[in-house]
Amino acid sequence: MGIDAGYPYMKAIIITQPGAPEVLQIAERPIPAIAADEVLVKVEAAGVNRPDVMQRQGKYPPPPGASQDIPGLEIAGSITAVGNNVTQWKAGDKVCALVSGGGYAEYCNVPAGQCLPIPGGLTFVEAASLPETFFTVWSNVFDRGQLLPGESLLIHGGSSGIGVAGIQMAKTLGSKVYVTAATDEKCEACLKLGADAAINYNTADFVSAIKELTDDKGVNVILDMIGGDYTPRNIQAMAEDGRLVMINTMQGKDAQIDLSAVMRKRLTITGSTLRTRRVEFKTAIAASLQKNIWPLISSGAIKPVVCATFPAHDAAAAHALMESSTHIGKIILTFN
Repeated sequence: MGIDAGYPYMKAIIITQPGAPEVLQIAERPIPAIAADEVLVKVEAAGVNRPDVMQRQGKYPPPPGASQDIPGLEIAGSITAVGNNVTQWKAGDKVCALVSGGGYAEYCNVPAGQCLPIPGGLTFVEAASLPETFFTVWSNVFDRGQLLPGESLLIHGGSSGIGVAGIQMAKTLGSKVYVTAATDEKCEACLKLGADAAINYNTADFVSAIKELTDDKGVNVILDMIGGDYTPRNIQAMAEDGRLVMINTMQGKDAQIDLSAVMRKRLTITGSTLRTRRVEFKTAIAASLQKNIWPLISSGAIKPVVCATFPAHDAAAAHALMESSTHIGKIILTFN
């Protein structure tokens, strides 16, 4: 089934209603039409991410123009058609891409600038693990957080998809990397990826640990997806002129902080969401990744970390694994 056979419909995994993983079901949808600046990708693999779970639960509505019932923010596959204005890609090119939705389907339309070549002979499954996390880490750690070689980074959730990307990117580019994780097994996995230290937050206080690791100076940049009561503790763990970058609020959006510490240490508190940003913004991130990170993936200095793959019709099981938080690295759906 697909566009090459002249059949105008595709299989997709849709959210039938807000709810538990079982609301994800197979359905037929029209193959998307492409705009002049887009390409059509035959999807071989799609990444599963926390925002997909939130969308399924009815807590994260897609932005205008994105698929309302087909989740999925990152894909890998082969281009089957290009828009009239597209010159950098052609049919047959193998790419991975960041999308605003619609990734859990046999075909997906993508702004051409949000595609990247599959680096270093990676498989489609490995390539599908890259876009959402690598775009997010680059934008927040290196653009907003301005992490420099020789500085230190603390990543909360070091064994997550964001974490395994952030550890390798920051370490390879010359920074010291500390992480928090929920178990000793996850901490060990982070150390194997290059983290300088991994803190089991269930058995140790990360603030005390960071102060000990940094001779009481604190870290330069913190990437936080937790929020809530982690926020005042992050401020305690930050060095002078430190930057706290928020990308999620899994423990809540409200926090009480000591503003005098912010002023005294000259801290910057910032954050962002990526999904609603303009195509031009995402295109610029893609260009930065292709220049700075893709050669490191091609050389093997940075490696994809795939925890599990599921056939697309088992998307509910993939979401259940994501919600269990027992995984280390990325979860991928495959389309055959």
